[in-house]
Amino acid sequence: MTAELVRGQNHPLSRTQVEIRVSAGTPVLALASACDDAGRLVGPESVAHPGARKLPGVEVPGAVAGEHRFAVDLDAVAPSVHRLGVVLVLPPGGPARFGATPASYVAVADPEGAELAAYTVTGLESETAVVALELYRRQDAWKVRAVGQGYADGLGALLADAGLDAPAAVALAAAVVGAAARDEAARAPAPTASRPTGAAPATPPGRPQPQDAAAAGPAPAAPGQPGPVPVSGVPYAATPGTAPGDSGDGPPTLDYVHPRRRRSTTEPPEPAPQAAAPAQPGRPPVPVAGDASGWSMDERLYNQVWGMFEDLARSVAAYRSACDFAESRMDRELDDALSDPRHRLGGSGNTARDEARARHDELVDQAKAVLDRDLAQLIAESEVVEPALPAPYARWANPVWHGHGVPEEAPMALRLGDLHLPERPDLRIPMLVRLPLERGLWIDNGRTGSEAAMAMDTDRLRRAAMDMAVAHAVRLLAVHPGDRFSVHVIDAAGAGAASLAPLVAAEVLAGPPAAGAAGVTQTLAELTRRVDLVQMAVRAGAPEDLPPDVDTADQLLIVHDFPHGFDDRAVTRLRYLADEGPAVGVHLLMVADRDEASAYGPLLDPLWRSLMRLSPVPDNHLADPWVGHAWTFEPDLPPQGSRVLEQTLDRIAAARRNARP
Repeated sequence: MTAELVRGQNHPLSRTQVEIRVSAGTPVLALASACDDAGRLVGPESVAHPGARKLPGVEVPGAVAGEHRFAVDLDAVAPSVHRLGVVLVLPPGGPARFGATPASYVAVADPEGAELAAYTVTGLESETAVVALELYRRQDAWKVRAVGQGYADGLGALLADAGLDAPAAVALAAAVVGAAARDEAARAPAPTASRPTGAAPATPPGRPQPQDAAAAGPAPAAPGQPGPVPVSGVPYAATPGTAPGDSGDGPPTLDYVHPRRRRSTTEPPEPAPQAAAPAQPGRPPVPVAGDASGWSMDERLYNQVWGMFEDLARSVAAYRSACDFAESRMDRELDDALSDPRHRLGGSGNTARDEARARHDELVDQAKAVLDRDLAQLIAESEVVEPALPAPYARWANPVWHGHGVPEEAPMALRLGDLHLPERPDLRIPMLVRLPLERGLWIDNGRTGSEAAMAMDTDRLRRAAMDMAVAHAVRLLAVHPGDRFSVHVIDAAGAGAASLAPLVAAEVLAGPPAAGAAGVTQTLAELTRRVDLVQMAVRAGAPEDLPPDVDTADQLLIVHDFPHGFDDRAVTRLRYLADEGPAVGVHLLMVADRDEASAYGPLLDPLWRSLMRLSPVPDNHLADPWVGHAWTFEPDLPPQGSRVLEQTLDRIAAARRNARP
């Protein structure tokens, strides 16, 4: 399964023979930089480019192309090299900036072709060179990190930032561009007859990528330049399949075949759960659950939910951009009207102001119509997808939980709650996180986190936070095979006993909740020992040679009321588990108020940053990786009065009893 990375996220590589795949949507140069442990280039010879394509362990393509593939042998990389960067550069004569091109997709695949990790490089504007990914060493192992660091001043600035002096950086950048130009000239075919004057270039098949479908209103075209042009800098173009009444001169409709939804021709022919109804002329396509790419229905639904998340983010971004553009244009026109002496005489000034406001309203109405059209399609898709979701992705209110049995393998993702934007609060996107968890979770039970928390009674807020933690623990137990997941609890003061009662009564915990300082110390010591032993076994290449008392199942540690019962050594162990535990199957779920741990000062800042913060009440503290919207998160809890949690625990307990010898 592919690990979908966001900027700054890393992922361990299980293979040392890998392939880098680049799909840029526009011709680019693909380079590789070999840096030391400080991220610095030793010299120009540390960069692989079309003029000097080889470095130890890597050989980059020599041509400018929209797609690249090249192999990397990490075992052959020089010992002094600690970071291998994948660099993308726009060539001369192409687009002037990455912000005017589709987002580049960069992946790391194993020799068999399965993608291990991937990153969609978003958030670029005026940049012409970008470090997309880097492969780096850590403790004798290799990892991949999504970087996405762009440079508006081009490759020369990128190389200078990596440690080359300015003259060397400029000279190397010029050499790279020159080598690429010579390669393109050598590949160029013999001249052919040019197309007739005035003939339009062929329109490429397919609709624009979602990031290019900005609903921003058209800006006035400069003399001699094509128009209209939205504020994103990408001209609107008519596309095949345009609905009647949609001339193609305005914003295109939402695209249902963006890269995350394209179905690979090599996939097994697993049928979708329902047939697609034919689209009516002039109407958008009818959504179908599971129409995204993937080898299984669960993977297709996961990719489809992610696609809905991306579509909603980009549609709202386009609408907000159009409104901002309309506002700034109106302000500029009003300023011009006030500064023109001719408009201060008679009624021409009022007329100019009225016309400016009318143009503003027209553009906002146009953008709102496009947004409403896109939201209607997404709502229709959500109504089809939500009932089809499997238990790991489904709300607790979904009937699928009443028939859910113990699975044979762990799922690829888990639902933590819902996300929505203020433009359409009733359109809820499932918040899915990949399994196994790559970072711990922190449920914030403090009252200073959000307005909703401040308006809630302290005791009710703490109870809601612990109920949320228990619901997540039950969901994790339910979606894993019976003997492949264990839950430990630290409740030093016993304040979470009421919420923990269902877990204790069902006897699905690894042991009674740890109480007092002694219980905290013992639980943390056991889990720290497990992390150490598994790490040593993995490094020695003998993960099966663990002591018989080591539980090889994934572990979840719920910590309630931190830092009550923790001394300095216990805090150090907790930080160690948060940093090193996820890689060897030990995961952390904190229920805590950061203010109560303020006595530790900045010592705990790395701990809080390493955890994904969630809230037991609606809170808009999460941002998407594409445009950075502030999304409102709402937890998913069992419906009031429902026994779905107890029934699920009963099935888990029965399955565990039956599995015992």
